Amino acid sequence: MQTLNFPEGRRYDLACLGRLAVDLYAQQIGSRLEDAASFSKYLGGSSANIAFGAARLGLRAAMISRVGDEQMGRFLVETLQREGCDVSQVQVDPQRLTALVLLGLKDRDTFPLLFYRENCADMALEADGINEAFIAQCRALLITGTHLSAPGVRAASVAALDHAQKHGVLRVLDIDYRPVLWGLTKRGEGANRFVPDAQVTQRLQTLLPRFDLLIGTEEEFLIAGGVQGDLMASLRAVRAVTQAAMVVKLGAAGCCFIPGAVPERIEDAQTVQGERVEVLNVLGAGDAFAAGLMTGLLRGQPFEEAAQLANACGAIVVSRHACSAAMPTPAELAHWFSGQRNPKVDADAQLAHLHRTTAARTPWSSLAVLAFDHRAQFADLARQAGSDESRVPALKQLLVSAAARVAQSHSLQGRVGVLIDGSYGSDALAAATGCGWWVGRPVELPLSRPLRFDGTSSVASQLVQWPVEQTVKCLVYYHPDDAVELRLEQEARIRELWEATRASGHELLLELIPPASILPKTDTDAARDAVVLRSIERLYNLGFKPEWWKLSPMAPEAWDRLAELIAARDPQCRGAVILGLNQPLAHLARSFSAATNPVVKGFMIGRTLWAEPGLRWLQQAIDDETLVQEVARNFAALVEAWDLAHQPLRAAA
Repeated sequence: MQTLNFPEGRRYDLACLGRLAVDLYAQQIGSRLEDAASFSKYLGGSSANIAFGAARLGLRAAMISRVGDEQMGRFLVETLQREGCDVSQVQVDPQRLTALVLLGLKDRDTFPLLFYRENCADMALEADGINEAFIAQCRALLITGTHLSAPGVRAASVAALDHAQKHGVLRVLDIDYRPVLWGLTKRGEGANRFVPDAQVTQRLQTLLPRFDLLIGTEEEFLIAGGVQGDLMASLRAVRAVTQAAMVVKLGAAGCCFIPGAVPERIEDAQTVQGERVEVLNVLGAGDAFAAGLMTGLLRGQPFEEAAQLANACGAIVVSRHACSAAMPTPAELAHWFSGQRNPKVDADAQLAHLHRTTAARTPWSSLAVLAFDHRAQFADLARQAGSDESRVPALKQLLVSAAARVAQSHSLQGRVGVLIDGSYGSDALAAATGCGWWVGRPVELPLSRPLRFDGTSSVASQLVQWPVEQTVKCLVYYHPDDAVELRLEQEARIRELWEATRASGHELLLELIPPASILPKTDTDAARDAVVLRSIERLYNLGFKPEWWKLSPMAPEAWDRLAELIAARDPQCRGAVILGLNQPLAHLARSFSAATNPVVKGFMIGRTLWAEPGLRWLQQAIDDETLVQEVARNFAALVEAWDLAHQPLRAAA
């Protein structure tokens, strides 16, 4: 009987060796792959999916593979890094391209795959590049079956197994049998999961004794054992060559554990029932299962508990598009096992919200944002200056330069941001996107009430074209006491935007300004703050949970109330930022002193910083450099005021 003993005191919990590729998933569900018109890009490859999923669940995971020295290789490495997975052992191939897979979702039983793996980078993984010292720092090494299928990667796998055996690292094989990758089918038959082949069985059985744990489906144990059509006989054939514990995946029925002698019937093995869910996509379910199983086992859980975790991971992934990106987070699993989940996974709004907000995302603990997404105001500025509007795009590019100057002078990387429109500011927006800044982009038609979207009546179709890193900003002139018809129309447009961003993956920033037309002129600041808080509460009641709120300066007690509201309604909310409304610098600086509650993450200020120098530039009274200097000076003054107001808080933290 094989006992699973994981060494302690190692730097890494799990290293995964094998396929690392780009998955391109057809977005048209129900379509033949031949008819697919667009694709979504994800990290893929069985080993990479497992490493990604384990890292997402909190394991100290690492990847051993190879990518091309090009954009797709960098995408894969960066994706693993963002999830917290070590990539120091990912080799970079100077000649070969990163592997690629096209995948379709035709129906519940048909998932066409087309592998582009001719002389690809991960199949050129070099044995000489397998680092013994690195593997010695691991508790477990998991290898997937494709990397036993060709001489080069087989040699690399054997080298890794040798090092693992020498240093007491537990060795795991996920059989992951893909007949097409063993050369047993036509290239267009990647979805075929089983072709009997005596040579494959022999090659697998030669290495099975080197492993401590084997994971596979019924079909995968049939190829490992070699007794066609007889699972139990195949399991006994496997047991004849290895003492490794076996985990047999049974699909919707769950999984079973065979640590020692093979029982007469599979039903007699220790079995953990599966989760009942509606299947969208079975691709990646086994990888999610392995990530969950290894997470549980490495944390010392008995098989039953680890298998429950594994089954849940697999069930969640089969209900979603993609493999790696669909992997659940610990918060999702806590909700899953809480007894409060919706039995229909794709209808569980809280599960979907947790998936969006608790997976790895760029941390923004504080923000200093130069806002120049204005359109009507820039048009007015050009008219006031007697200048042609065609100069406005160049002005906005200079404002990007001003933001960059302050980012450098005040060490704002990880804090700096810009709000830029896609009309006057399209060139500026392109310049700011992709450099690690927070980037917001407006979607509302300027000054519209009821809310309308700028340039489109279908905001969802517009967002398809936006980089996902761009946060969708929407200004709404909203009051909870608006006339019923107006309020309902406003809320319908917000719902349209909310659903569009949930589908597109963009974060959403809602800027709420109570309309002056229904605020009594005698209203106090406290009364206006109360209207804003009532508005936010109303939108939470409707189920909207934007990542950001953008609000006018409020009194300390109002910020405290906002913090309580967010904690109760959406603890995953990023927080609030302060807008400027063209207030003087000194006024804004004073407002920062009232916004010391940690729920306030920074500011997004515009006209106060650029209106006056922008007017003079449009009048050709100052040159480019003077404009950049003046805007940068104003922006820097606000950054310094914010930091001064929050210095005691940072010191206390």
